[in-house]
Amino acid sequence: MQAENTRGTGNWRDAWAVYTRPTVMRMLLLGFSAGLPFMLVFSTLTAWLRSEGVSRTAIGFFAWVGITYSIKVLWAPVVDRIRLPMLTHRLGQRRSWMLLAQLTIMLGLAGMAFTDPLTQLTQLALLAVLVAFASATQDITIDAFRIESDAVQYQAALAGTYVLGYRLALLTTGAGALFIADHLGWLIAYLAMAACVFVGMIAVAISPEPSSLERLDIENDPLVIGFRQRTRLKGFAADLGAWITGAVIAPFVDFVRRFRWLAFPILALVGLYKASDLSMAAMANPLYLDVGYSLSQIGAISGIFGVVMTISGGLVGGLMVARYGLMPMMLVGAIGIAATNLLFAWLATMQPVIWALTITITGDNFFVGFSATVFIAWMSSLVSRRYTATQYALFSSLMTLPGKFLGGPSGWIVDQTSYVFFFFYASALGIPAMLIVIWLMSRQSLIDAAAAR
Repeated sequence: MQAENTRGTGNWRDAWAVYTRPTVMRMLLLGFSAGLPFMLVFSTLTAWLRSEGVSRTAIGFFAWVGITYSIKVLWAPVVDRIRLPMLTHRLGQRRSWMLLAQLTIMLGLAGMAFTDPLTQLTQLALLAVLVAFASATQDITIDAFRIESDAVQYQAALAGTYVLGYRLALLTTGAGALFIADHLGWLIAYLAMAACVFVGMIAVAISPEPSSLERLDIENDPLVIGFRQRTRLKGFAADLGAWITGAVIAPFVDFVRRFRWLAFPILALVGLYKASDLSMAAMANPLYLDVGYSLSQIGAISGIFGVVMTISGGLVGGLMVARYGLMPMMLVGAIGIAATNLLFAWLATMQPVIWALTITITGDNFFVGFSATVFIAWMSSLVSRRYTATQYALFSSLMTLPGKFLGGPSGWIVDQTSYVFFFFYASALGIPAMLIVIWLMSRQSLIDAAAAR
């Protein structure tokens, strides 16, 4: 990677032009494919279960399905390196795994459609885990495909259209699936969602496999060569040890070797960048309700302004990165995430008037989309194309853990203090990310040089 690739184009025409690239436009389909399964194993599924009379206790355990997304780094090396019989030869490493994941998601959703929640709850849970596992696997390979498909200066635009497709999928599998279920039943709803998987398959069909020239063969990896020279193992044991060294150990060693001492503040930023946003997420809807807004008001504003502003924020983020560069927009995103938490504190002092709710949701969702785009682009710029899937899976797993941990006691803090105090606290959680961004901006040349190695 060249240093100038992360620093913007310098003019608006070139910045807008990035959205006309075929690689960028194809990410709309792949973003939709990535977002499709998410709601169907979470909130949409819980709505189905509750409507059928399943107990709240049983429904609560379905939240564990989400752990799959947080631990995908464990099998990312397999996706990065293992070739699939017949498929990889015809489609390539990334597209073959993508297609396998999509087929599994389609079959899993169809299986869920024909499962009775009251009499076959265990089977439904297993199918939900299967869909979540396939979905997380698809995420691994789409992330790698996106990074390898185009140069670093286009990653923000790729991320922007990815976010757009992802949000459209959430709208389809949330409001769309509920609408179908209300009129035609849950069987038809889940079968319709299974059919939507064809969107991702079309994307696989029309997308060329990214070049694998930078992807090392495991046996040519210096760590593997060293392992072969030192090990006393023989036969299968030696081959397995070499594979683990090349596929699992080498990606992490490579990251630390390239960035050296900068690896630690970079990983700290990965974990802390979204902490302010994730820590308050569980308290947003309770705040709306406690202020006095109705469910229909919340749904209407979130469904219209929320979705539109998230999509707009993502596209604007891609444009601004192309114009001004990554790190300045990383700082804007960090400030925006923290500042919009103060809107929630302000909302807590207001009467339930629609304009106040609209301002809060508009501001929050815009910077959710904006920060997601620039953050994805920044993480993508750090990944070595020799170990794309494994290194990015490490980042995407790490980026949610601190925020989820800090969000755990959010309700307790509100109960002990107030919504105003809590959202000021959540806003303050964004300060470390801002400081790290500013500090890293002063060392941008070192980061660019390390990323290029």
